[in-house]
Amino acid sequence: MPTILRTGPYRVYYFSHDLKEPPHVHVDRERLSAKFWLQPVSLARNLGFSARELRRIQKLLEAHQAELLEASHGDFGDER
Repeated sequence: MPTILRTGPYRVYYFSHDLKEPPHVHVDRERLSAKFWLQPVSLARNLGFSARELRRIQKLLEAHQAELLEASHGDFGDER
């Protein structure tokens, strides 16, 4: 589970075995977790975050979208 970004209370990471899905990241804070697609940045799954916090996370991911995609593509190459 390589961590791509740590900012504030959030850890943004991906699973290196998620090859069969479009580019996405997982975001954790304490016991809360969410999964976001990266193209376009959109919520895939939420486990406990409030709607307000999800909007904040989405804006954060949009601001770092290029970096997140680059990290993802760098690890997976053209396999996704």
